[in-house]
Amino acid sequence: MQTDLALQNHKNLSHSSVSRANGDRLRDVFNKYASVERNGDQFMTPEDFLQSYLGLYNEENANPKTVKMLGSILDTSKDGLISFMEFQAFEAVLCQPDAIYRTAFQLFDTNGSGSITHDEFEEIIKQTTLQQKIPFNFKSDFMGLHFGGDRKRTVTYSEFSQVLHDFHEEHAVQAFKIYDKTKKGVISAMDFSYIMLNCKIHLLSEYVKPNLVAVAGGGTGGHLVTFPYFMAFNSLLNNMELVKRIYLSFTKGNLQLEMTKEEFLYAAQQMSQMTPLEIEILFHLAGFLHQRTGRVSYIDLERIAPYRPTRYLSKPIAEVKAVESPADRGFGTQILESLYRFTLGSIAGAAGATVVYPIDLVKTRMQNQRAGSYVGELMYKNSIDCAKKVIRHEGVFGLYRGLLPQLVGVCPEKAIKLTMNDFVRDKLTTEKGEITRTSELIAGGCVSSHAGASQVMFTNPLEIVKIRLQVAGEITSGPKISALGVIRELGIRGLYKGSKACFLRDIPFSAIYFPVYAHMKLNFADVNGHNSAPSLLISAMIA
Repeated sequence: MQTDLALQNHKNLSHSSVSRANGDRLRDVFNKYASVERNGDQFMTPEDFLQSYLGLYNEENANPKTVKMLGSILDTSKDGLISFMEFQAFEAVLCQPDAIYRTAFQLFDTNGSGSITHDEFEEIIKQTTLQQKIPFNFKSDFMGLHFGGDRKRTVTYSEFSQVLHDFHEEHAVQAFKIYDKTKKGVISAMDFSYIMLNCKIHLLSEYVKPNLVAVAGGGTGGHLVTFPYFMAFNSLLNNMELVKRIYLSFTKGNLQLEMTKEEFLYAAQQMSQMTPLEIEILFHLAGFLHQRTGRVSYIDLERIAPYRPTRYLSKPIAEVKAVESPADRGFGTQILESLYRFTLGSIAGAAGATVVYPIDLVKTRMQNQRAGSYVGELMYKNSIDCAKKVIRHEGVFGLYRGLLPQLVGVCPEKAIKLTMNDFVRDKLTTEKGEITRTSELIAGGCVSSHAGASQVMFTNPLEIVKIRLQVAGEITSGPKISALGVIRELGIRGLYKGSKACFLRDIPFSAIYFPVYAHMKLNFADVNGHNSAPSLLISAMIA
């Protein structure tokens, strides 16, 4: 793990360096740590790369053979030195999706032939601490199947990646056989923990490690681990990303919901062939991470899943949380959340109002339809005719007459509605992440009833000012109408005409809109519970 993180830092540094002045900074870094000069060229030794550059194996008792062996990963020419070209080529390897396997291949390919022999594979494995603790049997059928019965067949990079993958499984199985001293297909809980902490350490999260002995054997109350349980435990940890997909598919992306064992078993059969034993282990292990409820949450899955460096980088930003659960939020966090929602609501309200404002102006003009010069003649034949006449007589910007007052009002209006809806939904959502249909309707209704005061306070006056300005273009004679002029003319009381009707309109609207939008998003979400921009747009349109 320490080497993985160091190599990741090297990748980040060199990748950013290449983009600056065609690798000049990468050259500077190389020259800084290179200690050998030949014919005017700088070279790194394995010690320069491992100990000075990556900062690994600086202990006094560090094994020089290990340092040389790891340094040979970059030394493709196998001359004992690392040139700048080799250093730069290794950076390119780290930028590949299969960087871990390619790096391992260069480590095992000790003679640089482009393929790996049985002897090379055995030589590297014998240098590992795992081999010292749990010896691997190189005379097993596993080695014969991969390298041939005479051990003369070599494996290419693609084949090596599978060999290395299968090796971890085979080593664990051999370890089980070693500790199954009675040959009855069972080992003790302590032996199970020892094998996992050595052969499968890469699959163990910091939450799983201390619970290995406790979870051993399942919920039977015994302290023996059978071979089927051992294999199922490893299979579960190997497939935790699939487990997450099953959860997200069932919950439609709702990370707060908790699933029962029966629900998970049903969902798993729709997507994969997870065995009931694997699911039993999953829920048994989750029970040690929090209070036993017989349910599993997404937080449990994150805690059980093996560490991945890109786990949080691949998350949508909306899923990045300051705390693990709503109950952990302090007053300051809640204030920041409200400000975040208020800002998003303001931006959304302003964008929406600007886009549809020309349509709103045409609607207002049509509603305020007046007779023409002749009896029975209408000013506008239809909406399209209205839009054409506005553009002809008032210009394109005539379609946006009165937009500023609308923006002044719609930003706080939408922001307050969205903030209030999220706030009330949070309060009505259970600890299991569930919210009833009735609660959703109440949350939507509360948006208008609680936000009604602010609606009446400044949105209604601005709505009246906006309408007056929208129809002002129809009046060709008389003084020019402005927002301040309308306010002076109507006075305080006049600005609040129609507020009751507006209030009665918004309560059922919000009670319907917000629950429908929430459910439409769930219906249009992908298998990971994420919504694309088109799915969000369609959900909003339907709502």
